[in-house]
Amino acid sequence: MTTIDVTEAPVADAPAARRPRGGRRLGDRLLFGYVWLILIWLFLPIAVMIVFGFNDTQSKSNVTWQGFTLKWWGRLDEYPELLAAVRNSVLIALLSTVITTLLGTLMGLALGRYRFRGQGATNLVMFAAIASPELVMGASLLSLFISVGVQTGFATVVVAHVLFSLSFVAITVRARVIGLDRSIEEAARDLGASTWITFWRITFPMILPGVVSGALLAFALSIDDFVITQFTSGATQTFPLWIWGATRIGVPPQVNILGTLIFAVGVAIAVVNTVTARRRT
Repeated sequence: MTTIDVTEAPVADAPAARRPRGGRRLGDRLLFGYVWLILIWLFLPIAVMIVFGFNDTQSKSNVTWQGFTLKWWGRLDEYPELLAAVRNSVLIALLSTVITTLLGTLMGLALGRYRFRGQGATNLVMFAAIASPELVMGASLLSLFISVGVQTGFATVVVAHVLFSLSFVAITVRARVIGLDRSIEEAARDLGASTWITFWRITFPMILPGVVSGALLAFALSIDDFVITQFTSGATQTFPLWIWGATRIGVPPQVNILGTLIFAVGVAIAVVNTVTARRRT
């Protein structure tokens, strides 16, 4: 009886294509370093703003580091006009965000779900509003208010911010609506749900991330807007306008502190939104 000696064949080396190449590693490292340089470049002004909120400056010009102090955090009330300007900015941003979110959500639903005459022109106008410089929109709105005899002030700033932010919200919601699975809504209707119940229990929860994203974008655009607000504010002072006026005599450290607080609130809202979205997913 003949026996056959079966030996284990040597395992072939992994294909060369699967091995990490030195050039690819270098490219990944360069890309990683480039991304971090861009992030540092973007966040460096914010870091300077936060740091100089603790500067123990002895003059009106807060541009030279003179030591660490916490005294400015307890002296925010030294500039009542500054606090009033911040309050105006927050109120304008909240009001314009609520109005813009309501109108933009309805527009996004209509543009993403239905086909109607003039839809192409509507999309063109929305993208043109986003692409056009704020200078053009601010000047045109000022001309409109003057032509109809409207006194510029708090209300006109709210209207201007709504018109400016509306396209951003509508496009964000529209993108979400286009990606919806219509079969889920059809299944709800087949099971006896009315149009209203289907919208609130099926459609709205599915487009809610887009609505929240659009609302946050509208709030961010409104609270730091300067150009359009400058044209339509009249005697109303907002936070950016107050800073612009203060640059001629020196920006106090309280501006850095209030800017830090606004930035912290924005970061907190973004973190909560991200965590909520991940949990929902």
